Amino acid sequence: MLPRIGRVATKESTGKFYGRILSATCRQQADRWYCSLTVQVDRPDPAPVEGPVVGVDRGITRFAVCSDGTGINNPRALECSLRKLRRRARAVSRKRPGSRHRRLAAVALARCHRRIRNQRADALHKATTALARAKSVIVVEDLHVAGMLRNRHLARAISDRGWAEFHRQLGYKTQWYGSRLLVAPRFYPSSKTCSGCGLVTSDLPLSVRTFRCQACRLVVDRDLNAARNLEGLARLTAGDAGLVAASSAETRNACGEGSAGRANIGPVELPSAKQERTASWHSQMHRFR
Repeated sequence: MLPRIGRVATKESTGKFYGRILSATCRQQADRWYCSLTVQVDRPDPAPVEGPVVGVDRGITRFAVCSDGTGINNPRALECSLRKLRRRARAVSRKRPGSRHRRLAAVALARCHRRIRNQRADALHKATTALARAKSVIVVEDLHVAGMLRNRHLARAISDRGWAEFHRQLGYKTQWYGSRLLVAPRFYPSSKTCSGCGLVTSDLPLSVRTFRCQACRLVVDRDLNAARNLEGLARLTAGDAGLVAASSAETRNACGEGSAGRANIGPVELPSAKQERTASWHSQMHRFR
């Protein structure tokens, strides 16, 4: 039952919600309407995850590489549908403005955009949920995504990967499932540091995909080497609590959460995604018939 609209039939059942519904937000995507419900529920404290520490390095060719050698495939949602997207956009521009055929072509273009967006979101949710449920500590880099998008040669690829959304989802899912998310400092040389001996290479262009250490003669994939360094950084700071600036009690903010600022050495623990006074919030999206 929506205000001013009345009773609305939904595609998914709303009987699974147990709690007080605070608000409902309706929006249209292409030819479908969605309703996002905000429900106040009591979420119990999760049990700590019994799993290994893992470092995750995000990339272009592969979406992410973990320190245990596993990789997350890149969905390439925009890249795979770019040809169809261009064809639909040309079809809209060729129709007479205000005509019925132009409206139909615009709806077809919006459907294509929606499909790309849903494919990207599905891949990100599956990857972040699997990591948050299986790993006790997840270490990622504090990437300046907005600055990296200024590179016109990599802007489309970075936007298609969804690095910032991946980071955001890990922030709240680790709190849901009982794991921890640690963020390495932005200027930590994870790719230039040898994971075997710790030697830092002065120059390592992006075109070089294999890391070769001149001291210990280690030859390893560049992304895997960075992921191992992120894992080692978490283990290093676990042994020396003084290296972690934002995990101590004196760095708590007004809401009682850890600060999101950057530390000179060591990872930084993110605060909660939402810091309300109530117990917990849960949102779901439903599509109308």
